[in-house]
Amino acid sequence: MANESDTMSHEKAQFLAAYDREHATTMRVLRAYPTDKLDLKPHEMCKTARDLAWVFVVERGLGTFAFNNGFASGGPTGGMPKPPESWDSLLSDLESEHNRFGDMVRATSDEAMLEKVKFFSGPKTLADISRIELVWFLLMDQIHHRGQFSIYLRMAGGKVPSIYGPTADEPWM
Repeated sequence: MANESDTMSHEKAQFLAAYDREHATTMRVLRAYPTDKLDLKPHEMCKTARDLAWVFVVERGLGTFAFNNGFASGGPTGGMPKPPESWDSLLSDLESEHNRFGDMVRATSDEAMLEKVKFFSGPKTLADISRIELVWFLLMDQIHHRGQFSIYLRMAGGKVPSIYGPTADEPWM
């Protein structure tokens, strides 16, 4: 019978494999975006394509803040940083933040992955969740935002790559 540490090592390994796999897919979607359409804003309540892509970077920083239990002593100060003007810089920043966050998770002991930290559980509401729950939540949120971004990609006239199956631009048969 596996002990709790073996189970966590397995779950952490599963997370890290999914984290890297989903990141690679996200990068394919972002790299397919036509850079002359970064100001596309499908609706007045939507972000521009550039701002939506920047969410992938900013969430890694927010995730690091939460992972280190920063919400226990209040929220982050200041507003959301502005995205760089250069699309290549934004993509490079995302690669760097992806690696930094993944390395932080890899370096965290199984016991620490089970410790509780404060994170959002609803509007203006924080709750205690384990670090492993936090990292999975952040990954699912990345996937959610990638789905949003794939719609922007289609609207901008880009070719939507395969995400979980064939697309009109990348058929499997």
